[in-house]
Amino acid sequence: MHTDAEQQLAAFFTQLAEEKRASRHTVKSYQLDMANLYRYCTDKAITQWRDVQAADIRAHIAGRHRQGIASKSLQRELSAIRSFYHYLLQHQYANINPAQHVKAPKQARKLPKTLDVDQVKGLLEAGTSSILEVRDLAMFELFYSSGLRLSELSALNLEDIDLGDHSLRVRAGKGDKARYLPIGGKAIAALENWLPQRQKYAKPEDSALFIAAKGSRLGQRNIELRLKVWCQKKGIAEAVHPHMLRHSFASHLLEASQDLRGVQELLGHSNISTTQIYTHLDFQHLADIYDKAHPRAKKKP
Repeated sequence: MHTDAEQQLAAFFTQLAEEKRASRHTVKSYQLDMANLYRYCTDKAITQWRDVQAADIRAHIAGRHRQGIASKSLQRELSAIRSFYHYLLQHQYANINPAQHVKAPKQARKLPKTLDVDQVKGLLEAGTSSILEVRDLAMFELFYSSGLRLSELSALNLEDIDLGDHSLRVRAGKGDKARYLPIGGKAIAALENWLPQRQKYAKPEDSALFIAAKGSRLGQRNIELRLKVWCQKKGIAEAVHPHMLRHSFASHLLEASQDLRGVQELLGHSNISTTQIYTHLDFQHLADIYDKAHPRAKKKP
C-alpha cells in the first residue's frame, strides 16, 4: 500500500495507546487484525484506505471464514476495522466506513451430544434391585421413548399417562395446546412396574408421576442426580445428561423415518429450524461411515 496509508495506520495505533489508553494487549490485537486487512488490500492492489469498499470488506471476511477463523474472531476483526475507519473519517482520510454494515458469519450451532442405539440399550438394560431403581428405569425409558424435555418429565402427573392408549399428555403453558405423545412398549412395561410401587410412598394430595422417597414430586435436579447414579452403577464412564436422551430420541427417530415434520411435532419445536439441527447429526454419522468405508475417501498413509 501507499506510504500515506501506512502512516495513517501507524498514527491510529499511536492514538489507541496514548489517547485512548488502550492496553498493550488490545493494541497488539488491533495490529494483528489490521495486518490481515493490509495483506488483503496489497493482494488486490488497493493503495489507499479510502478506496476500500464494503464489497472488499465482505470478501476479506469471507476469505478469513473459509480459512476456518471462528465467528467471534471475525467479529473482533470487524470491530477493529470499524474503529480504524472511524479514526480515518475523523481526520478526513476516508469518506465512508466500509465495514459499518458488514456482519461476520454466524457461529455454527453446536451439535447436541447423543448416544447411539447400542449405548441407549446398555443404559436402559433391565435389572432393578430397589424401588428407586424401578422408578428410575421408568423415568429414563419414558424420557427416551417420548423425547421429553427434562421439565416436562418432572411435571408429569398420573392423569397425563394413558397406559391403555400407550400415550401421554404434555401440558402446555397458558394459551398453548397440549401435546400428545406415544409411549413405547419398553416404557409402558417399566411404568407398569413403577405405578404399584408409587402408591406406597405418594402423598394423597400429590399427583406427580415420579416422586421422591419422601412422597413429593421429583424435581429436575434430582432427576439429573439419579441419572448420574444410574450411569455409575452401569459402569458408564461418559457423563450422560438427561437431555442426551431427548437428543438421542430425535436423532434415532429422524434417521429411521426421515420425517422432519413428524419429529418436529413430537419434540414440540415451534420452528422447524430447531429440529433441523438433528439432520446435521445424521449427516455427520453418514460422513463418518463414508470416510471409513468408501475406497476413494480413505486418506493415504
